Amino acid sequence: MSGNRRQNKHTRQIPHLGMLFFALIIGLLSFRTLRAGQQQFADLGNFPLLNGQIIKNCRLGFRIYGKMDSARSNVILFPTWFGGQSAHIGWVLGKGKLVDTTRYCVIAIDALGNGISSSPSNSLEQPGEKFPEFTIADMVRAQHLFVRKHLGLNHVLAVMGGSMGGMQTFEWMVRYPRFMDKAIPYVGTPQFGPYDILEWRQILNMVELGWRYGMPQDSIRGMVNALTTLLVRTPQWVATHYKVEQMDSLFGTFFKGEPKIFTNANLASQIKAMLKHDVAGSWGGDLRKAARRVKARVLIIQVSSDHMVNPLNALKFARFVHARTFVFDSPCGHLGIGCNMAEVSKEITNFLAE
Repeated sequence: MSGNRRQNKHTRQIPHLGMLFFALIIGLLSFRTLRAGQQQFADLGNFPLLNGQIIKNCRLGFRIYGKMDSARSNVILFPTWFGGQSAHIGWVLGKGKLVDTTRYCVIAIDALGNGISSSPSNSLEQPGEKFPEFTIADMVRAQHLFVRKHLGLNHVLAVMGGSMGGMQTFEWMVRYPRFMDKAIPYVGTPQFGPYDILEWRQILNMVELGWRYGMPQDSIRGMVNALTTLLVRTPQWVATHYKVEQMDSLFGTFFKGEPKIFTNANLASQIKAMLKHDVAGSWGGDLRKAARRVKARVLIIQVSSDHMVNPLNALKFARFVHARTFVFDSPCGHLGIGCNMAEVSKEITNFLAE
């Protein structure tokens, strides 16, 4: 079905997608024998970034769900969302979910800075502040190198991803337009607008001011968790799903500590990457010009009530590339994909099958 579709029906919440934030997502011979969902790593050597810096001994984590067919025509790349790990991608795969892995082979790729792939927290040669700043484009360039050199793939059926994974999907379709037949970004954006910049810059300010004044890491993370809990859903959802007497306990969970994998330093590195995100950067921010590069068929999925990633620029880009769009309202806000899994699954399934 082409064109926009809107709906107001809200299916039940999928609890595990409430962890969307803060975890709160080899050679070809070995690739053929991997167990489904097993954590693997690919070494990229010294990886040059677009800003001229180098990630030394760069490596990417990945997991493979489903089996590649003999023609290698059923592969879908699925980069992780903000703070997500490739293990988390498994939550949204399977029959009745985003991708049926009995039909498709999903390669879930850990984005730079998530604590699995090369990140400030796990780099031996460039730890912490010594780790170079990277962009969404650098994430995608590293993924492209990995898929070509380590998996021997020069083309895939589709690239898809949500939130920051959606941002990477937009970058994929502009930077490597002939690499995929289809692209499915959901609750993502091709470039940050004023709302996104205001929101994410403030979150980054909270972290950096905390560091400047010597705040404990768990206190920094607690403040971030409290703010993102407000933003990741809608006021309606928060008002109807929490009780006043739960608030003390809820704040206790916010301040329970800094995660060991997606640390505050990793969080800051991915926020900085998103703040620079603009697929039209080479064209002065003109999305219409960037859209001319897109060759893939595109399905863009947005939640109109999303307070975490503003949908306007994605829908503008959709017009420029003549994309199919699926837009719906949900009190779950940014996490509306999980709350409306059946409807979203149907849209994606039909789009992939065409």
